[in-house]
Parts: sequence; structure tokens; C-alpha cells
Amino acid sequence: MSGITWLGLVLAVVLVWSVWSFNRLIRLRNQVRTAWSDIDVQLVRRHDLIPQLVNTVQAYTDHERSLLTAVTALRARAVESDRPGTLAALEGQLDQSLAQIFFLQENYPDLKADSNFSQLQRDLVETENLLQYARRFYNGAVRALNDRVLQFPDLLIARLAGFTTAEFFSAEAQQRENVSVNPEGNR
Repeated sequence: MSGITWLGLVLAVVLVWSVWSFNRLIRLRNQVRTAWSDIDVQLVRRHDLIPQLVNTVQAYTDHERSLLTAVTALRARAVESDRPGTLAALEGQLDQSLAQIFFLQENYPDLKADSNFSQLQRDLVETENLLQYARRFYNGAVRALNDRVLQFPDLLIARLAGFTTAEFFSAEAQQRENVSVNPEGNR
């Protein structure tokens, strides 16, 4: 074989590898986007349940207004956020506030007996379980994309095509601490 034939063969192999690598990066980026969409769906469901929960608790606990106001404010900030890191921090604070609301049922027997409150509590627990799964799936997709974007030789195609690493959905340091369910600290 002549030198031109070898050069043509090498160029063809490089071209095929480049197309294959590019398509794999597209698939991984789409997987991250799909996973983020799954988290978003569960967060919307959670954020829709929170006002109902606040209204139910409010009917029984007028003097817990500061806690209910804080939960409502956190929900509003979380709905507006679209960055995984910021959203994770807000969702952690919201988790703590919701735990405090659920703790209130111990002080208000009528609230504990309210079927609407019980159903909302079950719905929120189910949503939290779905969120936990969606977050794990998202972080797995981010890891796979980031690995490809940062590993040689795929990083050559990634840089040429403008692929970047994605942000993990992770808890901040204060979220890793035990949740305090003492409503006395919030009054």
C-alpha cells in the first residue's frame, strides 16, 4: 500500500471515531437534561403540595406563623432557582422546615387527626422518595458526561464541540447535619 492509502485509512478511522465520540457526548448530555427534567417534575409536585400543607396547618396553628412564612418563602425561592447547587441548598432548608411542620402534629391533636394533613404528609413522603431516586439518576448522568468531557481522547471532541461539565445536585455542609425538629427554636 502506498503512503496516500495509509493516510486515507488513518483519516477515515479518525473521522469515524470523531463522529462516534461526538454522538456519545450528545447522548450523555441529553441524558443529563432528561434527568434534570425528572428532578424538576418532582420538585414542581412538591412545591404544589407545600401551599396546601401550609393552609391545612395554618387552620390549627395561628401562632406558628413565622414557621409557615419561612416555608412559603423558601418554596418561592426554590421555584425560581434553576441551578443544581443553589436549588440543592434551598431544598435542604425546605426539608428542615417541612420536618418542623410535621413535628407540629405532636402538639396539635386535631391536626394529627386531620385526614387532609395525613394525605398531604403521605404525598410529600412519596414525592421525597421519587426525588431521591431522580437526584441519584441525575448525578449518575452528570458523572458519565463529566467523565467523557474530561477524559482523553474524548476531551478533544468535547472542547471542539463546546461540551462542558455539568453541575452535580449535592447537599451543602449544613444540610448534612441532623435535621432539628424542635419548633421552639423557630419562635
